[in-house]
Amino acid sequence: MKTKINALALALVPFFALAQDGPEKKEPELTTAMELGFLLKTGNTNSADIKAGVQLRYDQALWRNSLAINLLAKKAEVEDENGEDSWVTSDQTWDVAAKTNYTINEAHSNYVYGSADYKQDRFSGFENQSSVSAGWGRRWYSDEVSSFDADIGPGFKRDVLMATSTMPEETKDAFIVQASGLYLHKINEHVEFRQYLAAKYATKSGENSVYRSETSVTTKLIETLQLKFSLNIDHNSVVETGTKKTDTETAVTIVYSF
Repeated sequence: MKTKINALALALVPFFALAQDGPEKKEPELTTAMELGFLLKTGNTNSADIKAGVQLRYDQALWRNSLAINLLAKKAEVEDENGEDSWVTSDQTWDVAAKTNYTINEAHSNYVYGSADYKQDRFSGFENQSSVSAGWGRRWYSDEVSSFDADIGPGFKRDVLMATSTMPEETKDAFIVQASGLYLHKINEHVEFRQYLAAKYATKSGENSVYRSETSVTTKLIETLQLKFSLNIDHNSVVETGTKKTDTETAVTIVYSF
């Protein structure tokens, strides 16, 4: 009997070892990046530009969460009709975007997502713009140096048009189909390329659809400090008379990550 018990114990040793060693749980990971760019010009013309941003990413098990806050402000000194100089705001934009992904099939990297964003731009003709969306996505490609994620889903968008001398403030709501894609590529250990595309397509004819492109190249200066070159393009399909449909922003900023 004792021999049988010893044999059974020896047979179960590998299973106890597997249960103890098991797959390691990935620790939650929080990444923070702070971005800042500043330009001050004096002399024949005086102006000041500032671009700032904060990006947070928190990954835990099957969850991927991100939050981004951006600010752009420009002021210039101009001469009024009385010949006096004063500082006038020529651009002021801030936005916040949040997104949560939950992986439902690790083998094929399928996930469901929920997103929300809000934007204020004093010179766009809109008092503010906001949207929410939820849907399905997938990591279509991934290797050691690059990855491509894309998702699509229904959503809701609200545009608040700025009041004018002839028209009061107006709110326009619309159901949308939102689609987005993110491509990342590490050119080498110090340089990374990032391309993000997003579309908020209004389902009814004549309603405003919003498209956005974010292109950037980040170069590592030291372990926690990077230099970022970026080009952002925003397009609204329907705008008020006298307002351009497309805005572009080119910037060089310093990014501190920790």
